[in-house]
Amino acid sequence: MKRISSQSYFTVKRRIEWNKQYSVEVQHSLDLFEDKIVTSSQSFFLKDVFDLSYKPFSTGTGILYLHTNQGVFPFQIQSNPQDFIEAFRVLK
Repeated sequence: MKRISSQSYFTVKRRIEWNKQYSVEVQHSLDLFEDKIVTSSQSFFLKDVFDLSYKPFSTGTGILYLHTNQGVFPFQIQSNPQDFIEAFRVLK
């Protein structure tokens, strides 16, 4: 299966050691294929995905929302996902 488009996203892992809190950003990839969207932990068939939307923040980050028949899944991103969204809409 050929990857059509990709969008990076990140999660923040927090841990506490000796009364100090540490935050670590972990990078992941949201990959668009001809029949599905794959995240680091889940896969969604395109027939089950209704739409993608994006909410930018003034800090330069934003949230990409994946609207599916299982609910809405948010992904924290640091770059504009317009190319990813357009590629998805061409396939839909």
